[in-house]
Amino acid sequence: MTTIRSILITGCSSGIGHDAAHGLKRAGWRVFATCRKEEDCERLRAEGLESFRLDYTDEVSIDAALEEVLARTGGTLGAVFNNGAFACPGAVEDLPTGALREIFETNLFGYHELTRRVIPVMRRQAYGRIVNCSSVLGLVGIRWRGAYVATKFAMEGLTDVLRLEMSDTPIRAVLIEPGPVTSRIRVNAIPHFERWIDWRASPRRAQYEAGLLKRLYEHSGQPDRFELPAGAVTAKLLKALEARNPRPRYYVTTPTYLMGAARRILPGRALDWVLGKS
Repeated sequence: MTTIRSILITGCSSGIGHDAAHGLKRAGWRVFATCRKEEDCERLRAEGLESFRLDYTDEVSIDAALEEVLARTGGTLGAVFNNGAFACPGAVEDLPTGALREIFETNLFGYHELTRRVIPVMRRQAYGRIVNCSSVLGLVGIRWRGAYVATKFAMEGLTDVLRLEMSDTPIRAVLIEPGPVTSRIRVNAIPHFERWIDWRASPRRAQYEAGLLKRLYEHSGQPDRFELPAGAVTAKLLKALEARNPRPRYYVTTPTYLMGAARRILPGRALDWVLGKS
């Protein structure tokens, strides 16, 4: 098997994507590190990365990014790491349908659009890895995370089916499932929360004030329990890319291992009790 060591990574402005871009470059991969905003791409270029814009909600930018990659490589691309995503916290009963539509555009539909466009390239070259960044919240749900959980559950199912359908090709589809990892996802969620969630009018206002608002606005900056640096995801990404026969799923962080086991072992009510303590 000949590995084509080039990869397109989305969501590289910070966190998992940023670490993955630099980590894979150090490991000898040719990395195309994309961001939603041009100013972030400029910063990454200053850091020595090949970077240009890709916005999952903009099909023109998806087309342009892939065309740029293929122009630079002579028509090949070994792998794609679908990573860019955001969260919109809030109780499900307070979540407008418009907020769900918006988060699905990025966290699922954009992944699907880019994946569909790279598959013909991978078919032609008879090789390819499609790695989707899911979450422990693609395995189990917790309070206040309904929108994000919905996108990750959907992505898990779509990736599982893609893996089955690609089994007669040289293309492999893989899920990476991090738990708490150092990133800006909490800070980046604040504008979406403020735009969509009318928590002051919610029957759960007291719960917002006692819990979610403190987590969003008063977080001390100290790592969460079991939190790992983004490099832990990069290490698993390298395994998914370089293994001859990659596993369907790669867990990252202790909570993912615990919740993966709990989902398999515990009855539904028992699992709800455990998750209710989260």
